[in-house]
Amino acid sequence: MDFKQIQELIKMVNKSNIGELSIEQKDFRVTIKQKEEHVTQVVSAVPVQTAPVAVAAPQAAASQPAAQAVDKPRAAETPAANLVTIKSPMIGTFYRKASPDKPNFVDIGSDVTQGTVVCIIEAMKLFNEIESEVSGRIVKVLVDDASPVEYDQPLFLVEPA
Repeated sequence: MDFKQIQELIKMVNKSNIGELSIEQKDFRVTIKQKEEHVTQVVSAVPVQTAPVAVAAPQAAASQPAAQAVDKPRAAETPAANLVTIKSPMIGTFYRKASPDKPNFVDIGSDVTQGTVVCIIEAMKLFNEIESEVSGRIVKVLVDDASPVEYDQPLFLVEPA
């Protein structure tokens, strides 16, 4: 079984309701398990919903400053419309450099072309180089080094060239 087949299995398990998948072939065995963090992430959205309620009380006291605060994030989101997001193709641990003594693959302001390695994701003891699918300039790094990432999680924002 090659690496691409393992990646496809991970994608299929993530998209399905399968909790665990095990495959054995001769001297090779793979077990893929769904993390239970998905439930934790859904639960963490509940406090976020209560935050706007707390913000609603100050809006009643001073509606104009609140309206201005709402307009500013929208203005900040407008430039993001032309940005391309590089997303994680798998679950694993995100690394910005090949080893602790090496420089980062890319930093904010780095120019990338299609196929440029932007990071490494460690999954099942394999270090997978993640390549840019777009040419442009790195505008923002969305994940901290050595952090766990989920499938399809945004990693970088790129301003296309």
